[in-house]
Amino acid sequence: MPHDIHVTVAAIVQRDLRYLLVEENVGGRLVLNQPAGHLEAHESLVQAVVREALEETAWEFIPRALLGVYHYEGPVGITYVCFAFIGDVGHHHPQRALDTGIHQALWLTRAELMARVADHRGPQVRRAVDDYESGRRYPLDALVSPA
Repeated sequence: MPHDIHVTVAAIVQRDLRYLLVEENVGGRLVLNQPAGHLEAHESLVQAVVREALEETAWEFIPRALLGVYHYEGPVGITYVCFAFIGDVGHHHPQRALDTGIHQALWLTRAELMARVADHRGPQVRRAVDDYESGRRYPLDALVSPA
């Protein structure tokens, strides 16, 4: 059976004790996730997370650190390797249309997010918040892009 590996990125943003999240339609169900998506050809991991955050939230994402690299098994035959970045948001573009499938971007406190665990897209949503709050940080220059 073929096995696919998908490289993804996620943006972890906390502002005023609230986390930036997206409510997205996955398989006919609204779920909560950090702004995230797939690495595209000819872009760096940092470029990918900036693009994905803007497309899914209409916020300009400013990466500050790498939170971690997460590996998990998804649907049958798919392995995800996700590079999660910590950062801030800059300018908001409220008139910008969000990606297909994104219902809305929202800011939730940790308590609000944990009250909706059943709505999380997967265990990585909570894990990223837990790791963020533990103080985990790696410098962006740990990621080396081709010259």
